[in-house]
Amino acid sequence: MSPDRRISIIEDDDSLRLALVGLMKCVGHQAKGYESAEQFLENGAASASDCIVTDINLPGLSGLELTGRLRAAGHGVPVIAVTARSDPGLEQKALASGAHCFLRKPFEMDQLLACIEDALSQADR
Repeated sequence: MSPDRRISIIEDDDSLRLALVGLMKCVGHQAKGYESAEQFLENGAASASDCIVTDINLPGLSGLELTGRLRAAGHGVPVIAVTARSDPGLEQKALASGAHCFLRKPFEMDQLLACIEDALSQADR
């Protein structure tokens, strides 16, 4: 893993958000959790993030809408989209909105870490 990168976790499930923040710290990254896309935006965290992991299905602004807004504002920070939903076409929508990677819950932590590492290595190019 790339050491000491800033990973933002946007997840409305408190236990999962805390677990993901803890995982990021265990592998040597800085991490901060947000319970909503609005909270993430209000904190100006987009410009302070090297990678974003966001749930797609959030109250208020969805993870896909957040990704679209970031891209429209010129933020190229990689986004990993995660969801428990199985809607047809959801993966294509996530990738079309600008997500770097798409994972369905429950996912293996190794899958998430691989997506993050790939996103960070491409962002470094």
